[in-house]
Amino acid sequence: MIERYSREKMAKIWSLENKFQKWLDVEIAACKAWVKLGVIPAEDVEKIEKNASFSVERILEIEQQTRHDVIAFTRCVAESLGEESKYVHYGLTSSDVVDTAMAMLMVEAGDMIVAELRRLMESLKDKANEYKYTVMMGRTHGVHAEPTTLGLKFALWYAEMERNLERLDQAIENMRYGKLSGAVGTYGNIAPEVEQLVCQELGLNASPISTQILQRDRHAQFLTTLAIVAGSIEKIALEIRSLQKTETREVEEPFYAGQKGSSAMPHKRNPVNCEQLCGLARVVRSNSISAMENQALWHERDISHSSVERVIVPDSTILVDYMLVKLTRIISDLHVYPENMARNIAKSYNLTFSGRVLLFLVKKGLKREKAYDIVQKYAMEAWQQKKDFKDLLMDDDELAGKISKEDLEGIFDLGYCTKEVDNIFAKLNI
Repeated sequence: MIERYSREKMAKIWSLENKFQKWLDVEIAACKAWVKLGVIPAEDVEKIEKNASFSVERILEIEQQTRHDVIAFTRCVAESLGEESKYVHYGLTSSDVVDTAMAMLMVEAGDMIVAELRRLMESLKDKANEYKYTVMMGRTHGVHAEPTTLGLKFALWYAEMERNLERLDQAIENMRYGKLSGAVGTYGNIAPEVEQLVCQELGLNASPISTQILQRDRHAQFLTTLAIVAGSIEKIALEIRSLQKTETREVEEPFYAGQKGSSAMPHKRNPVNCEQLCGLARVVRSNSISAMENQALWHERDISHSSVERVIVPDSTILVDYMLVKLTRIISDLHVYPENMARNIAKSYNLTFSGRVLLFLVKKGLKREKAYDIVQKYAMEAWQQKKDFKDLLMDDDELAGKISKEDLEGIFDLGYCTKEVDNIFAKLNI
C-alpha cells in the first residue's frame, strides 16, 4: 500500500493536469512581470489571474488540429478569457514556458525522491546499529575471505546513500533554473527583467545564458544521478539475493503471510522483490544514456530531445521513487539468520584466519615468502582433507617453537574483526 501510494503521488506530478497547471503558472507570472514593467495593464492581468483556466480534454482536442501542444494550450486558456487573452504568452516562445515548467516539475519530483532517500537512510542506520557486532563471513570473488559484521554492510550502504543524497541535492539545484529569453536566447521580444521576475516568483533561478532552451547538461546530470541512485539500490538488492541463496541463507527479503513463491513448488521463498529492483535499475540506467544524448542539439535548438524527455524523465523519477520505497520496506522487514552466519563461518575450517597466522609468523622472524608457503600448505590441506586449519598448525613440529597454543587461540579469536567497528561507525556518525 505504501509503494502504491508513493507511486501514485509521484505519477500525479507528471499528470497532464499538473503539467498544464505549471504552464499556466509560468504564463501568469510573465503577465504579472510585464505589469511591473508597465507594458500590460494591471486590470487585464487581474482578470487573467482570476479567470484563466484550462481543460485537459479541450487542449488535446485543439491539438488534434494545431499539432502543437503549446498553441493548443494557449488557445484553450484564451477561451476562458475575454479581450485580455491577447496578453497570454506575450513576448514568449514555447520553450520559455515548457522548459521553465519542466524545471519546476523535475525539482518537485526530485524533492520527493530526496524525502524517500532519507527514509531509506534511516532504515539502514537502524539496521547498522542493530547488527553492529553480528559477525558474518566476508567474501571476495564469492569465496570466504575474512569475517566482517552485518552492521558494517548496512553502514557501508548508508554511507553510499549519503553520497547519493549529496549528488541529488546538487542535481536538483542545477535543475532549479528557468529561462524566458526568447526564440534564440537573445531576449529579442522579451526583457531580461521579465525572466528574473518570473523565475523569482516561481522559486527558480534565472539561467545566466540560454538558447531557445535550457541546456540539457542540467537534465543529463539529473537523470544520471538517478541512475547512480538506482545502481546503489541494485547493489543492495543483489547482495540480499546472494545472501538469500539456500546454501547461504544469512538474510532473506520479507516473505509475508499468504505470499506464494512458485506455482509449481510450494516450498519456494524467492527474492522476487530484490530481483525486480535489479531489473528496474537497468531501465533507469538506459534512460540516463538517452539524457546524455539529448545534450547535443542543432544550433540554438531542435526538437529531438522533447519526445525523449516526455518518456525518460517521468519514468525515471517514478521508478527511482518506487525503488526507494520498496527497498526501505525490504530493509525494515529483512529476515536475518545469525545462526546461519556462524554455520557458514565454520564451513571453511578456520581458514579465514590465514592472514593473521601469516603476519604472526613474520613477526616471529620468518621471511614473508617462507611464512606464506607454510600457511598455504596447511590451508590447502585443510580444504582437501576437511580438517581444521588450527589443528593442523598445532601439530606441526617446526611451528611449535614459534606459535604456542595460547598464541593460536588469540589468532583465531573472532573478536579481532569487531575491534574497529566503533571507530568506523564514529567516522560515519551513525
